[in-house]
Amino acid sequence: MPCLATSDRYTLSLPPTHRFPIAKYALIREQLLWQGIAPPEDFYDPGLCAEEDVLRVHTPEYWGKVRDQQLSPAEVRQLGLPQTPQLVLRSLSSSAGTLQSARHALREGVALNLAGGTHHAFADRGEGFCVLNDQAIAAAYLLHHQLARQVLIVDLDVHQGDGTASIFRHEPRVFTFSMHAGANYPLRKEQSDLDLPLPLGTTDAAYLDLLGQTLPRLLDEVQPDFVFYQAGVDILATDKLGKLALTKTGCQRRDELVLGLCQQRGLPVAVSMGGGYSERLADIVDAHCNTFRVAYTLWG
Repeated sequence: MPCLATSDRYTLSLPPTHRFPIAKYALIREQLLWQGIAPPEDFYDPGLCAEEDVLRVHTPEYWGKVRDQQLSPAEVRQLGLPQTPQLVLRSLSSSAGTLQSARHALREGVALNLAGGTHHAFADRGEGFCVLNDQAIAAAYLLHHQLARQVLIVDLDVHQGDGTASIFRHEPRVFTFSMHAGANYPLRKEQSDLDLPLPLGTTDAAYLDLLGQTLPRLLDEVQPDFVFYQAGVDILATDKLGKLALTKTGCQRRDELVLGLCQQRGLPVAVSMGGGYSERLADIVDAHCNTFRVAYTLWG
């Protein structure tokens, strides 16, 4: 059965007009329980990420500024979230969620973090609502402890995983794959091991066809023994920041494709939620819950 990392620390106090939908994390848990997708015993609090795990990925200078709340006003603006003790705890907790998901996935085949996917966090800075790069921290943990030989990061958020690409630019044991809207944030792209920029307005059929052609080939070529999946739902047509045009059904079929391939090939996979900025919070929550529904169908 899948293990689901969640914590009250995932939620921050933000101004009512803030565009980051922080309420989604608690709502996803409530919806999973209400719909009977996941039983209460599958949820656990992952605790806080250890400093030594953070420092395998992030520079001591940057982490010190985050920890001590010494980011400059310009750095805070770039981050897009208020600098508070609560944010530090949230970042450590979310990163722990993905790291613990990786450990659970090694035993169970799949594990999911109800947060995470903070792929705009670089080694030395945070951007785009991302403070610490949870998947990078977890991947570095697996490699350091010799729990994985070759990692594949499948980043299907609508925005390029620029921070992740930068962090692992010179690490051959981590292959970064990002399929995203081309003319979208970030304006300045990094170089992933494989980037697939999509035309604006891409719909279900074209998206799924390209992913279906690409991912099986990547698995054959890269030969990973562990997969991280960034399952952002900002690919939806209703998303305010996405600029693609997928339906919730198309988004779920994407999850079925990725998770189905991992399950068929016996590849452990840790899933992080990534972005979602639809006007209706229900669209975000429903699409995220579909990711969990797929995981339970395949591994339940």
